[in-house]
Amino acid sequence: MKVILMRHGEAERQTQQDSERTLTDLGQQQAAETAQYIVDKYNPDLFIVSPYVRAQQTLQALTTLKPDVPVKVQSNITPEDEPTRALHDLTDVEVGCVVVVCHMPIVAKMAALLTADVPESYHLAEARIFDAELIAPDMGSEIDRYVPKLSL
Repeated sequence: MKVILMRHGEAERQTQQDSERTLTDLGQQQAAETAQYIVDKYNPDLFIVSPYVRAQQTLQALTTLKPDVPVKVQSNITPEDEPTRALHDLTDVEVGCVVVVCHMPIVAKMAALLTADVPESYHLAEARIFDAELIAPDMGSEIDRYVPKLSL
């Protein structure tokens, strides 16, 4: 199974509730660039996304390219959530390729749990691709990563 953990694109500075922050124009472009990479190289079967607006908007770049792929909102993959529990809640996923769109720091912590490594910060709209027999701690190995040129 391929597990793709993706961070949202650039969001507005926090002037309202964190969950309501929207993507900037640059964030939209970053999300579109990463989405194109994912769709060109992988064949997503399922999208899982945080309920926060900026993650939902990032996902839109993927669903525009792959409108028939089912979407599941997972409420415990927001910035302050506990990564072990979030990863555990993904264990029942049984598809060829799943894309999870969420936030820092949880995305880096989930990636570290999956590979039994130290968390490494994600760039905006970065996607890391893992090979895993199932989604569980120490069951994955990173095989690819993509950072949009607009994030460097």
